[in-house]
Amino acid sequence: MARKGRSPLFARLLRESLLHKVTVAPCYVYELFDTAFDILKKKAHRHEYIYKAALTHKILLGAHSLQTASMLTEFRVGACKADLAILNGTATVYEIKSERDSLSRLERQIESYKQVFAKVYVIAGENHVDEILNTVSPDVGVLVLQSRYQISERRKADDRPERTNSAAIFDAIRLSEAKQILQRSGVEIPRVSNIELHKALRAKFVTLPPRDAHEGMVRILKKSRDLLPLADLVKSLPRSLQSAALSVPLRRSDHDRLLNAVNARIQDAMKWA
Repeated sequence: MARKGRSPLFARLLRESLLHKVTVAPCYVYELFDTAFDILKKKAHRHEYIYKAALTHKILLGAHSLQTASMLTEFRVGACKADLAILNGTATVYEIKSERDSLSRLERQIESYKQVFAKVYVIAGENHVDEILNTVSPDVGVLVLQSRYQISERRKADDRPERTNSAAIFDAIRLSEAKQILQRSGVEIPRVSNIELHKALRAKFVTLPPRDAHEGMVRILKKSRDLLPLADLVKSLPRSLQSAALSVPLRRSDHDRLLNAVNARIQDAMKWA
């Protein structure tokens, strides 16, 4: 939709879902997304996207704003991918365990995230909460996505940047970001060939105290992963698509095409096929 202003895939899914034939049929594309979103918000149907959307609405855009915070999704940490992280005054990661998810990998995921993020939360369905509280260490926070799409805190996460690991932080970020963190810490950038640069920078980075490496990561990534240019687009999209717009790379030139597509009439969207 963003690249071409239309989507044959959307037209096919529209026909297959039969959502255009519900009792109060949507007239516009954005209404159909909202209809699907409301269905997926129900406990029996919850998908990971619903949890990401709740964190986006309640924390990133609710407790914070795009002017003061940034968000990372599917952020690689060692052998794991963090579902969502928010950078504000500190770095907080949220591991999602929906009603359908298994908890078998949770302890390994948590240990990986502790090496990069000062605060670690698990946000889960009510069916998992007791087991999570009994499994993860007391410094890990636990949130519950309740049936009415509200987030409640069952246990607060400790803010512990000193327990992070400088080498793990280096491995999780871009080389350009690591250089900026080193420069901000007063470390001279090695003058070596491009082939040797990664190894040389890592050798310098691992000497940073974990707290300094973490603080540098928060400051630099808030700038390099800044979401403020998407603020106007997000405000113009339905709530059902706001989290997606903040998670998918979108060029500024694509914004108007996307808005035109989601505001198209359903009868016109059916012809996209």
